[in-house]
Amino acid sequence: MEPTILTSIQNHVQIITLNRPEKKNAFDSQMIDEWVAALEDAEKNDDVHVIVVTGSGNAFCAGGDVGGMKQDQKPLDNKNKLWKNIHRIPLALKKIDKPVIAAINGPAVGAGLDMALMCDIRTMIDESKVSEGYVKVGLVPGDGGAFFLPQIVGEAKAFELLWTGNFINSKEALSLGMVNHVYTKEEFMKKTMDLAEQIASGPQIAIRMTKRAVRYSRTMELEPALDLISSHYAIIKETEDHKEGVTAFKEKRKAKFTGK
Repeated sequence: MEPTILTSIQNHVQIITLNRPEKKNAFDSQMIDEWVAALEDAEKNDDVHVIVVTGSGNAFCAGGDVGGMKQDQKPLDNKNKLWKNIHRIPLALKKIDKPVIAAINGPAVGAGLDMALMCDIRTMIDESKVSEGYVKVGLVPGDGGAFFLPQIVGEAKAFELLWTGNFINSKEALSLGMVNHVYTKEEFMKKTMDLAEQIASGPQIAIRMTKRAVRYSRTMELEPALDLISSHYAIIKETEDHKEGVTAFKEKRKAKFTGK
């Protein structure tokens, strides 16, 4: 079988490419298996500082491969298809403290959009459109949209997008905060990689602890959140990267971080 996920590493950035262009990168079980493996490998690989997820061809991800879905399954089978298979993607991403960027190079629909929303940062081609299209086939947002989308755009707008399934263009996605940057097709991957490589060249311990603090603070009260960050701060103060950053600031030069 042809690989449904392609990976490469460039300047400490691992690019994970969804590779079913003839299906607009709609995922099947093989892709989910390979996708989870790629994320786990990237998390373990010390040479990888940042992960970029994108699609091959002219689409990011059309969600699940509807044509390959079995119909008339029992409720438990339907649940386990999500819980024991597709949901491994958000659960794998939850464990990763390295920055993850979704490079939305084309349409992202339903679970395809949810897969982008799970990432920390999103970039988008100006001619792309995205949609939470579940409602149009009579489904609930089964892949995390009901969890991730309200955190990004607010509950009221999330309801509108989930209940209508309407497509929104890159301009509206940017205004809603769904994406961080919108680029033309010609500059898209270069600009996305510039951002990824900038983050990859930074102080990695501080960057990963910052991600943990932001994520954990979603479900914490102020006092434990401050307690956590004070512990992170105490550790970071003893790193070589912090000392290099202070020295570089005093010497008015660019810091050279080593991740130590």
